[in-house]
Amino acid sequence: MTTKEIDFDGGILVGHDGSDFSDQAVRWALEYGKLTGQPVTVVRAWVLTTAPRPKTWEPGYMPPLEDFAAAVVERLEEDIAPLLADFSGVEVRTCAVHGKPAPRLIEASEKASTVVVGRRGLGGFKGLVLGSVSEQVVRHAKATVIVVNPEGEDETPDARNVLDSSLSDDA
Repeated sequence: MTTKEIDFDGGILVGHDGSDFSDQAVRWALEYGKLTGQPVTVVRAWVLTTAPRPKTWEPGYMPPLEDFAAAVVERLEEDIAPLLADFSGVEVRTCAVHGKPAPRLIEASEKASTVVVGRRGLGGFKGLVLGSVSEQVVRHAKATVIVVNPEGEDETPDARNVLDSSLSDDA
């Protein structure tokens, strides 16, 4: 079922868009969850233009939104799997929510103890100190917000944009 609300019952909420910045945010949230014993919910907001193509897609057929949501969760779980290896004791959930990320994270922040975001995500300009989603969450969230900076002072991870497999050169 496609949802416009994050299925979230408390603990640490972390946004992940597939960027290296969001990987760092997930790592930080997992470490914090390990230290505090809180569950971590990793969420990815999506719209049709950002969702991976579902397995049920074929030319001339538009799959239902539920298929897109399942494809988003599958990609999210693939993206964060390497990060979870060192945190087997932390309860981790994943969630895909249809809509723009900032409003969805802000809505869910009412139930969160902490909201964790990367400094910026896939969009925007490389030199930005804070991306638009991070800025909106900092301004409007109802919980404590942690913005995770790159690990090194001069370290700025590149945005990582994964094309749909049908658009890549290998297809």
